[in-house]
Amino acid sequence: MDIVNRQKLFKKVLLSGIALTFLTPTGAIAATNQELEAKINRLESMLMELKGELTKQAVAVSQTKEIAEKAEKNSLEMRVGNTKVSLGGFIKADFSSSKYSRGELAPQNLGRDFYIPALIPVGTGASEGGFDSDLSAKETRFNIKTSTNVNGHDLVSFIEMDFLTGPGGNERITNSYNPRIRHAFVKYDNFLAGQTWSTFQDVGALAENLDFVGPAEGTVFIRQTQFRYTYGGFQISVENPETTITPFGGGARIVSDDGAMPDFVMRYNKKDSWGHVGVAGIVRNLKLNNGVINDSVLGWGISLSGKLKVGEKDDFRFMATGGKGLGRYLGLNTANGAVINASGELEAIGSYAGFISYRHFWNEEFRSNLTLSGFKADNDVTLTGTGVTKDVYSVHVNLLYSPVPKITFGGEYMYAKRTIESGLNGDMHRLQMSAKYSF
Repeated sequence: MDIVNRQKLFKKVLLSGIALTFLTPTGAIAATNQELEAKINRLESMLMELKGELTKQAVAVSQTKEIAEKAEKNSLEMRVGNTKVSLGGFIKADFSSSKYSRGELAPQNLGRDFYIPALIPVGTGASEGGFDSDLSAKETRFNIKTSTNVNGHDLVSFIEMDFLTGPGGNERITNSYNPRIRHAFVKYDNFLAGQTWSTFQDVGALAENLDFVGPAEGTVFIRQTQFRYTYGGFQISVENPETTITPFGGGARIVSDDGAMPDFVMRYNKKDSWGHVGVAGIVRNLKLNNGVINDSVLGWGISLSGKLKVGEKDDFRFMATGGKGLGRYLGLNTANGAVINASGELEAIGSYAGFISYRHFWNEEFRSNLTLSGFKADNDVTLTGTGVTKDVYSVHVNLLYSPVPKITFGGEYMYAKRTIESGLNGDMHRLQMSAKYSF
């Protein structure tokens, strides 16, 4: 019985009680005080019982509403004992169409899945091809997070995967792709151990682009295993060492895992109502020991980044990074960390990059981002040769539509140009359309 019906019953009982008291036949006036008191007691008992039922009904309705609201808000959260388990991620479908001025990228080339500055073809003459189109859902990702209070300490674990660069099938029939690990770490209060974004990277400053990375040449972008300690706005970490090297005179990249020391990173972040800014520094030991060459050189870098609020909703994002021996940390390894000189010794390669991005909300549903990005390498061409990247830059502009908070449709245009030390260059035009559902 619902609340409305019980309220009607309450009124009937009350009216019956009144009638019982005042409409009793005259002959009954002589009834004993005990009989009258018994009738009153029965009436009070009925009223108290009905009041209790109404209270229970109201509480039940309130609890049901609260549970429904929580389920709608946190539909992918659950508790297992003292542990809260959260599921998250998104499903994303992309359509991209790219045109290159100096040749084309082969099908299944990673540079067709997302923007990799060093893969823009360079040369002479015009490309004979037109636009190359690709459709994919490989950026789709899934994660699991647990959070447990252990004797007053916060214990958090996180693992995430996607399908973007993992090996798999082909596009002829099944379009199947194997999952790859993105993040896998555990945090105990201020300590973190495992794979996640490098402490040298400011994830909160990344531009909102449809492309997987966005202004790739201008940003620090790397995930790797590390041990990190956080104290307020300060962070310090030791991270996986890996050296990329250009042979003397140029040639195929040498990847060395000979580092005896991890990479050391320090960061300070300042957050306030106006947004955040951060500064980070890194020191590296670049090393090669291949049986012929056994040498190492110091690498270092500094990065300044942030996200600043503009007006009620808009924001301005930026990053500026420079140093020597940064290599794979900057621009998706557009330049290597070191080069071998004529004496068989390593020399660190300087590189400098940055981007700026402005996000504007047209209304509650539509927003746009304009992003400018650039990269420059300080190559000694007598060592590296003239086939290495000298500079690269890109421009991105998009329009995003979110009819509800978790769904985004968008279109983005990107132009990028790459020049190598010989003076040869090439550019790329890319149009991308995406549909994304986050959960």
